[in-house]
Amino acid sequence: MLHIEHFNNGWVNPVLAFGLSFIGSVLGLRCAVHAKASSAPLGWLVAASVALGGAAVWVMHFTAMLGFGISGAPIRYNVPLTLLSAVIAVVVVLIGLTIVTGGGNEWVTLPMGGAITGLGVAAMHYLGMWAMRTQAVIEYEPALMVLSLVIAMVAATAALWFMLHVRGPLMTLGAALVMGIAVCGMHYTAMAAMRVHQGESMTVGDGVTPVQLLLPLIATVSLVVAGLVIVVGLAEWEVGDSEKYRPRQPD
Repeated sequence: MLHIEHFNNGWVNPVLAFGLSFIGSVLGLRCAVHAKASSAPLGWLVAASVALGGAAVWVMHFTAMLGFGISGAPIRYNVPLTLLSAVIAVVVVLIGLTIVTGGGNEWVTLPMGGAITGLGVAAMHYLGMWAMRTQAVIEYEPALMVLSLVIAMVAATAALWFMLHVRGPLMTLGAALVMGIAVCGMHYTAMAAMRVHQGESMTVGDGVTPVQLLLPLIATVSLVVAGLVIVVGLAEWEVGDSEKYRPRQPD
């Protein structure tokens, strides 16, 4: 069995991954709040899905993976599969949000949306791992793999519950903290399930190196997060401004 290193860069990658997940969760929750208050919520739901599925989940995964290494086995990533994992993350979060915000009994829609979203997030993770090209043979311990699926579904259900019930900024920060911990916990539980053995072939398949993956990732994430911050900030300002100048009701 080959040695696996999850923290090649020390605590830089897990801390950065958690920070990005936290920021994505804050933006996603605020977008969801505006979706609930909007007469045309689809745009806000899409923005929330990009923030949660894209930044809080997918970007967190690959930021953490930049600290991952296998002794004696170089790693590359298949670009189409990597991009497909991003699409899956965003789409399943959008499906989950649509289910829980579409009306109906919350006791039914919340577990349903959480299960679908959680399984989709787990699919994103394992597809992202399948996109990894290396000479080593990768296997997973079934018990920890199942545990990662359970964590993903519980975390997704909690995230959707927060979407429905979180209101103020302080509650949003607290909820985002919980969500960031849950997403990171799911990721590292799934990574702990990995078992790596030396493969017969010494040839690494086509793909890009982790560093080559990092540069466009940073640029894309910076643009998306900056755009969401501007959109959410303007919406928060408009709401605050309307509250400030709303005529007071007579006593």
